[in-house]
Amino acid sequence: MPTFHQVDPKALLKLLYEWEEVGKDAAQQIWAAHKKQGKDIAEACKAGGIRPEAFLAAVAKLLGLEVVVLQGMTLPKALIELVPPAFATSYRIVPVRLDDKTLVIATADPDAVFGALDDLKFELRSKGIHNVRAALADHDQVEAAVEQYYANDRQAAGQELMQQAMSDMRETADADVTGEGAFQIDIGLLEGLDQSNVGAMAESAPVRKLLNLIMLTAVKAQASDIHFEPFENEFRVRNRIDGVLYEMLPVPVGLAAALVARIKVMSHLDISERRLPQDGKIPIKIGDREVDLRVSTLPTMFGESVVIRILDRSVVNLDIDKLGFPDDSLAYFKDKIGEPNGVIIVTGPTGSGKTTTLYAALSSVNTEDTKIITTEDPVEYEIAGLVQVPVDDEIDKTFANCLRSILRQDPDIILVGEVRDFETAQIAIQASLTGHLVFTTLHTNDAPTAITRLVDMGVEPFLLAATVETICAQRLVRTICVKCKAPYEPTDEELLTLGIKKRDFANQRFYYGKGCDHCKRTGYKGRTALFEMMDINDNVRELVIKKASANQIRNAAQKGGMRTLRDAGIQKVLAGLTSIEEVIRETLAAEE
Repeated sequence: MPTFHQVDPKALLKLLYEWEEVGKDAAQQIWAAHKKQGKDIAEACKAGGIRPEAFLAAVAKLLGLEVVVLQGMTLPKALIELVPPAFATSYRIVPVRLDDKTLVIATADPDAVFGALDDLKFELRSKGIHNVRAALADHDQVEAAVEQYYANDRQAAGQELMQQAMSDMRETADADVTGEGAFQIDIGLLEGLDQSNVGAMAESAPVRKLLNLIMLTAVKAQASDIHFEPFENEFRVRNRIDGVLYEMLPVPVGLAAALVARIKVMSHLDISERRLPQDGKIPIKIGDREVDLRVSTLPTMFGESVVIRILDRSVVNLDIDKLGFPDDSLAYFKDKIGEPNGVIIVTGPTGSGKTTTLYAALSSVNTEDTKIITTEDPVEYEIAGLVQVPVDDEIDKTFANCLRSILRQDPDIILVGEVRDFETAQIAIQASLTGHLVFTTLHTNDAPTAITRLVDMGVEPFLLAATVETICAQRLVRTICVKCKAPYEPTDEELLTLGIKKRDFANQRFYYGKGCDHCKRTGYKGRTALFEMMDINDNVRELVIKKASANQIRNAAQKGGMRTLRDAGIQKVLAGLTSIEEVIRETLAAEE
């Protein structure tokens, strides 16, 4: 479903209310779903029963656009040929008419298209077209029209986008990718291929060059993952950048099997096994940058889905002073990781930056007189001076078994990648009791819940009270793009949703990102961390021993000075680093 970041949700609901398309109670429910649950306004309106035609008309009025109905419309070939297939399939647009020297294009996603209008205008200048204007259309109708008029040009679209990407890449100094033991990434055009032999296609130069281009583009964009997704009539490639997925090159469906096979060859997987999931890795070198690509394949109805996790050491900051801790929390955390023994827990969902925080902590205590051993699944980054042990469940090389062996290696500090079961938790606790400092992670929504999770695993509360030094919960929120950052006046409802009152911040400036080419029209560029640091003080220890609930522990910790994730988010909003919407979206689960 398209998003409409440039539409004021409050103004949209007000307009729909004035048009009698929604009642007061329903409008309030939609507003709550948008603000409190973090739903996009389009999704919230659809769930709230707003007619698609009414929603589209209201959005168009607020954006100053006309609405066009594509269903039943026949578009002449000469008009279709004005828009290059690369633009039509990538931006999902269709030309609907030519008014004098202005081309009108239909889109269901104005946020995505507004940034492309200038590029398209420049492209069409040679054809005598001086201006391009967007019109709003139904999403399904736009998709159907793109498929109807441009389906046969998907391969051509891929070629044009690759040529454009090649031009960008050749302007950068790091376009040449080499390395002993690593795969060389070069860039080339897609050529005609015999699709009857997948194995031969996987080894062909065009497929190698296409995959190399996809990987190089993702690394250059600092993506964390590349998604290759097979569907019945398309093969989608998306990059996850700053936690959000963006669609990349349109890839011909006929090349899906060959691309997946090429990935499996590079990662030393069984190319003939298409029934079972497989995992592998691809080491590459881009100039002086060493990058590890972790590959995961998953059989689906329409072929194998592949996700490549990009581990680029050059873009990961392991300086503990630059992780985003407030000054007092940073001083406290440094003090705790300097203790000779105890357990330090970092908790949060997958992708919340736990590994980066732990690596930064270990790097800060990594000295010549300290022996540090880690056991991880997998080892994400190799750090000089650390003995790093990968887990392998297939040969019974579990966290617990690795931890037993590590204790016989005379370590000072131990990192256990994750506490998944009672056995691992018990050994980690015993390790801290015998004079070791133990770092580990859990998957919980907040810091207090980590205690109750370990108790539920079977760990004795008195052992937790005796060993756990601190628990750090964290989240990552997108930072406002500095290129299009602008002040605005939030509504009372927005501030109340965040838990603050407008009168308390009368002179405070709030910011949002308007959207620009630098941030791909999202208004965000990069991410920063929110931290909830819970000190295990005497009051908290007493509650732990009594098997108190997470809420009771949280209340005691807050009385002792703990800032919740929401509090940390508010501080980042007031500092102009992120938006109210981001903080609500990322801290909603922790507040429930």
